[in-house]
Amino acid sequence: MLGVSTERREAYRTPFCFVVTCSPNVCAVQKLIGTNRKYFTNCKQWYQRKICGKSTVISYECCPGYEKVPGEKGCPAALPLSNIYETLGVVGSATTQLYSDRSNLRPEIEGPGSFTIFAPSNEAWASLPAETLDSLVSNVNIELLNALRYHMVNKRVLTDDLKHGTTLNSMYQDLPIQIHHYPNGIVTVNCARLLKADHHATNGVVHVIDKVISTTTNSIQQVIETEESLETLRAAVAASDLNSLLESEGQYTLLAPTNEAFEKIPRETLNRILGDPEALRDLLNHHILKSAMCAEAIIAGLTMETLEGTTLDVGCSGEELTLNGKAIIANKDVLATNGVVHFVNELLIPDSAKTLFELAQESEVSKSTDFFRQAGLSSHLTGSEQVTLLAPVNDVFKDGLPVVDSNMKNLLLNHIVRDQLSSKYLYHGQKLQTLGDKELRVFVYRNNLCIENACIAAHDKRGRFGTLFIMDKMLTPPSGSVMDVLKADHRFSTLVAAIQSAGLTENLNRPGTFTVFAPTNEAFRAMPQGELNKLMGNAKELANILKFHVADEILVSGAVGALVRLKSMQGDKLEVSMKNNVIHINKEPVAESDIMATNGVIYAVNSVLQPQASRPQERGDEPADPALEIFKQASALSKVSQRNPRLAPVYSRLLARMKENSGGF
Repeated sequence: MLGVSTERREAYRTPFCFVVTCSPNVCAVQKLIGTNRKYFTNCKQWYQRKICGKSTVISYECCPGYEKVPGEKGCPAALPLSNIYETLGVVGSATTQLYSDRSNLRPEIEGPGSFTIFAPSNEAWASLPAETLDSLVSNVNIELLNALRYHMVNKRVLTDDLKHGTTLNSMYQDLPIQIHHYPNGIVTVNCARLLKADHHATNGVVHVIDKVISTTTNSIQQVIETEESLETLRAAVAASDLNSLLESEGQYTLLAPTNEAFEKIPRETLNRILGDPEALRDLLNHHILKSAMCAEAIIAGLTMETLEGTTLDVGCSGEELTLNGKAIIANKDVLATNGVVHFVNELLIPDSAKTLFELAQESEVSKSTDFFRQAGLSSHLTGSEQVTLLAPVNDVFKDGLPVVDSNMKNLLLNHIVRDQLSSKYLYHGQKLQTLGDKELRVFVYRNNLCIENACIAAHDKRGRFGTLFIMDKMLTPPSGSVMDVLKADHRFSTLVAAIQSAGLTENLNRPGTFTVFAPTNEAFRAMPQGELNKLMGNAKELANILKFHVADEILVSGAVGALVRLKSMQGDKLEVSMKNNVIHINKEPVAESDIMATNGVIYAVNSVLQPQASRPQERGDEPADPALEIFKQASALSKVSQRNPRLAPVYSRLLARMKENSGGF
């Protein structure tokens, strides 16, 4: 640029260009394969190399205001500045230049002043509906001139000045132009994307945009009121008193469900929501994003927060916008004074407006809902009763649903907890009351949150009246103390007799939090007969062994990771581990896990566990031989005394003591 300082030239470079350091003034452009769409890439987009899931190719061209010189690298030659009219022809907006001439705007943009023009590209003019373009060019001195002046601002505005959520007063009746500058670097003007920015002219600056923009005078509420396809939405907004919000100042995105979208919903579900003011308000707020999001700003998936407090995944696939991965946007970028409207042809029902039955049917516990329906319990999942459903995942029923009888129905009732809960407020030792009049315990572990033997496998789903807890297995409510459960199971008859013989019955009947690794009859039969007889004949030793099988805290299988250590009531440590989906205790496999009792949990094991000191090869309960101990000391001391003569007298006395204890050895 002639007569412009180095610093000023650097300031003029567009932030939309990636300047290739090895070649001066060369900018990178991402071209979307198979289309004419170009993105003058900034650093935030550079490494993505995809636009809306489609691959791009990188090409290079001279940055604005520079050109190539034969035989030299890059674009070293700075071009002289021209006025805005001349610049339009250089930057790919020759149609705007032509219409400026026809509408008599040319003298103004050739003359003195400081203007900004958002110039539609040639392709933007060509994509206008024929009737719209005809109405403009048939009245060039009024309609076309006004349209062009609406694209202009009476001052120089660079992209750095285009702040998100701001407005600029246009040169047509000072009507506002909405600016959005998104975190991904894309800038939109009334939802038209800046293609090439900051082309300087002697009397201003030119930004090339991808659409012809039009004036906006309607609020979002007025858009709803004037669109025939939004009649049902209009009635719903009125019933929920959201009119004032959609008329107020702000920058919102309304994902407006069409009449067709409402018609796709089962009539019973739609009537329920429309008749419930709270559910209806949640439904509508779920369709309102907290900020204005133009379609052109979406080049990859992003998560956006709704007024309801939930999030939606907004993305794109090729030319289509997507919501939660589905291409359901029928009409996009209907601009309003307080945001933007996208028409959607499917209703987005948030969890907070759904029944428990609907929540479960749409998740990985759909088989559970069939189970509850077969048991005649659907009314608890579809009504206004405040409950929490503990629903096992579908994998639990991979072999089919169990037969529903009276016992199974009672068990299912115990999977429905009174009150609408949230797992984040549950605490260790909490008691939950079920519709089957059972009391369930909550266990909080380092790696899991469990209710009795079943652990929560996924995040809660909170509905209108009920909450869904997705559980990893069927629940087993406790049905008696540890002793009651052992007595009722014929596999443990020998253990029950041993407990009674050792005087531990009362311990395992009292309230507590026990984990019992219960040897089966098979485990006792596997012991050598002599060792078994000796154990059963020594009450003290028997009690010691049995206490080694009991820990004074409840550990369900869902809390077992690679290794968990428990302190037994005997005092030694127990090591509980998981290997190939099988629980092991002290490296011995467990035959059955999670037999629940009111005061603990029982694991069936097919071996009798031995404390460290009681293992045959390491027994430490035999009386020590004094002579042997002295000999060991003497042997060790003799080696030292041979190296140190001063210890010889001590060694002699130790030998004398050994002779006394051994009767002359």
